[in-house]
Amino acid sequence: MRHQDYFVYILTNQRHTVLYIGITNDLGRRLWEHGASRKTHFARQYNADKLIHFEAFSDPRSAIAREKQLKRWRRSKKETLIAKSNPEWRDLIAKMWAVK
Repeated sequence: MRHQDYFVYILTNQRHTVLYIGITNDLGRRLWEHGASRKTHFARQYNADKLIHFEAFSDPRSAIAREKQLKRWRRSKKETLIAKSNPEWRDLIAKMWAVK
């Protein structure tokens, strides 16, 4: 996979009860913020620190459009998207480092 500059990602908690969709230009840093430092209110409240889906984009407008699209989807549609690339909902942090 080639290097990309913008990422749309989906996080969940250990029980898979929440889905958090975000966008960043540094996925590693952002995951650290969600996990280690718990800077975001959402991550702190719901323990959403398990990366289950991400997409890479070279254009920020495309990434923003995709994030908005995913946020409008019903949960069932988001679950179908996740199931296609990660049917077991494994934590993809190791895969994310391979993208860098």
